[in-house]
Amino acid sequence: MTALQQVSFSETSTEEPIATAIIQTSLPWPLHMMLNMRSLAQPPRAGIDARLYQIGFLSLFLLLGIITRDWTLHPEIILTAIVTALTTQYLFLKFTPPPNTSQNLKVPLTKGDLGGSLLDNLPIDAFYSPMITALGMSILLRVEHWWIMALAVTIAISSKFLIQFNQKHIFNPGNFGIIIALLFSHGAWVSPGQWGESMWYVILFFICGGLVLRKVGRWDTTIAFLAFYLALEAGRNLYLGWTWDVWSHRMMSGSLIMFSFFMITDPRTIPNSKISRLIWTFTIALLTFVFRNYFFMNTAVFFALFLSAPLTLILDWVFKADRFDWFQPTAIKSV
Repeated sequence: MTALQQVSFSETSTEEPIATAIIQTSLPWPLHMMLNMRSLAQPPRAGIDARLYQIGFLSLFLLLGIITRDWTLHPEIILTAIVTALTTQYLFLKFTPPPNTSQNLKVPLTKGDLGGSLLDNLPIDAFYSPMITALGMSILLRVEHWWIMALAVTIAISSKFLIQFNQKHIFNPGNFGIIIALLFSHGAWVSPGQWGESMWYVILFFICGGLVLRKVGRWDTTIAFLAFYLALEAGRNLYLGWTWDVWSHRMMSGSLIMFSFFMITDPRTIPNSKISRLIWTFTIALLTFVFRNYFFMNTAVFFALFLSAPLTLILDWVFKADRFDWFQPTAIKSV
């Protein structure tokens, strides 16, 4: 059978993904590259990948912050975050590939399979998540030097591969990188009040975040966290006899809403079942409330998420449920 006949077979067989993966190893280089470019251009199985929405929205937020909020962000810092994230992801996938790296071929890639060029082996969707991490950290983390951002992003992406259990990374990568930078660097900080308390930003975050969560199917996480945290703050407000203006002033924080929609909802690090997510979000809300009101930490939400991350392992063990799949989010079963 000639190479062209083999290509024809791979395009008509019912076992197309597996047949293509096997046949491509014997194809001439030009045809091999053409087939891989064709697979990269194919849309995801469940429509537009939700991560593309996230990349677009986070890019919009970053642009709005620079233009309307006068953030002191330097282009080289943002570029450093993006390049570092994509490079770190590529190196880990190339030398220590996890199981089922390729979503397009649906077959596990071995270390030998990843010995070629980027287009030869890695699907483009393998770089969506690190791009989201880079943009998120560019929005949330402030640094004095570019190398601090590079180190924080490297640690963030590395944590996905080095700190995991049962093929699930434990910590939210962006949050992990931010925490490490805050703890071990004097040249890094976060600005929770950088969005102010304008209702327009809150509405924008609700709309954009809602579109992403609708695709992912994790509305319960955001709603539960906000409900628990707002209730705790309302109780404190009543106990102290403050007016409700104080409560609304504290709640209408753009940073809090953005955290609720774009960080706490990472489906690869949150518990799998609904009941687990309710317990988990209550824990984060309670820790945030305590850290903010009794330890006066402006980084309360980040440390609350960081400390609650290991709880996911226990909850997933107690309450069994299917793991999230980026390409079939609506098919996930929950307890």
